[in-house]
Amino acid sequence: MPAPLQLGLDTFGDVTAGPDGVLLPHAQVIRDLVEQAVLADGLGIDFFGIGEHHRDDFAVSSPETVLAGIATRTSRIRLGSAVTVLSSDDPIRVFQRFSTVDALSSGRAEVILGRGSFTESFPLFGFDLRQYETLFEEKLDLFVELIRKKRVTWKGRLRPPLEDQPVFPPLEAGELTTWIGVGGSPESVVRAARYDLPLMLAIIGGPAQRFAPYAQLYRDAMGRLGQAERPIGVHSPGYVAASDALAAEEFFPAYKAMRDRIGAERGWGPMTREEFEREVAGGSLYLGSPQTVARKIAATVKTLGLSRFQLKISAGPLPQDRLLRCIALYGREVVPMVRELVGEAPALA
Repeated sequence: MPAPLQLGLDTFGDVTAGPDGVLLPHAQVIRDLVEQAVLADGLGIDFFGIGEHHRDDFAVSSPETVLAGIATRTSRIRLGSAVTVLSSDDPIRVFQRFSTVDALSSGRAEVILGRGSFTESFPLFGFDLRQYETLFEEKLDLFVELIRKKRVTWKGRLRPPLEDQPVFPPLEAGELTTWIGVGGSPESVVRAARYDLPLMLAIIGGPAQRFAPYAQLYRDAMGRLGQAERPIGVHSPGYVAASDALAAEEFFPAYKAMRDRIGAERGWGPMTREEFEREVAGGSLYLGSPQTVARKIAATVKTLGLSRFQLKISAGPLPQDRLLRCIALYGREVVPMVRELVGEAPALA
C-alpha cells in the first residue's frame, strides 16, 4: 500500500513583480520565499520545495542555503529541493549541505535529485554537456553511498576514488530522504528503482494519467529487484483562488510571460489562451477554486497511487500577495478536501 499521503508546495523562486509592477531584486524574492514557507508551515502543509536555477529570471541558485534559513523559522514542514541538479555539482558537497539543513531542521531535510531541464549550470561550473547522462549516473552512484554509509569506499571514472572516507557533518539519524526526479524517461524510472529510491514524476504538460505506465514500470521494477514499495510523488504547476474565473484571470498573464520567455529560447510559439484553457481543463495545470483544485489533485493521487503531491505555485512575475493567498487557500481548504476525497481523513470545518 502507498505511504500516507503528503501534500506539499514547490517554487522555482521566479523573480516576481512588486506592487508597482516592477520586477523585484533577487534578494527580496529570496526573503519572500522564506515568508511563503513560514506560512505553509503554520498551515500544516507537509513539504516546501525550492528549485535550483542559474539564470536571471529565477532568484535561487543555492536552494540549500534558503532552506537553512527557513529551517530556523519553521517547526514541522519538511524542506527540500525541487530539484538539485546533481550532474553539475559535487555529490559530497550536496550531501554536506543537505546534512546541514537536516541538522538545522531536526531531521526535516529532503533532496530531489535530477538532471534539470535547464543547462546553464554545465558551462558555469565547467562540465561538458556531452557527458550529460554519464555525469548524473556516476554522481548518483556516489551520492547513494553517502546517504547510506558512514564511511565511503567508492570508485568511478570521472573523479578520484574514495577509501574508507568519512564525510561531515554526518546525518544525525536515519537516511536522508532522497527522491529521483523524472520528467518522462523510462530509463530514469528504472534507475530510481535500481537505487531503491522514491520516484518524483514532474508532470508539467498533458493529462496525469499518461504517466500511469511509468508508475507501474517503477513498481514492477521494484518487485523484480525484491525491494519494498517506495513512495511515488508528482510535481505539477497550479494556482488556487476564490473561484475558477479569478484563478485564471490572476494566473494567466504571469504564466504566459514565463512560458513565452522560456519557449522563445526553445523554439516554441507563444502560448495562446486556448492552449492555457485546454491545459487547465484536461492537462496538468491544477488551477481554480479550492474545490476544483482538490478534485483534480485527488483524481491524480488515485490514478497514480501517489504518496506525495507537490503543487508548484511560482509562475514568472506572479506577485507575492497572490502567492501568499494561494498558499493560504491550499493549506486551509485544498489539503483537507483532498484528504477527504482520497479517504484519509474528514475535511475540516
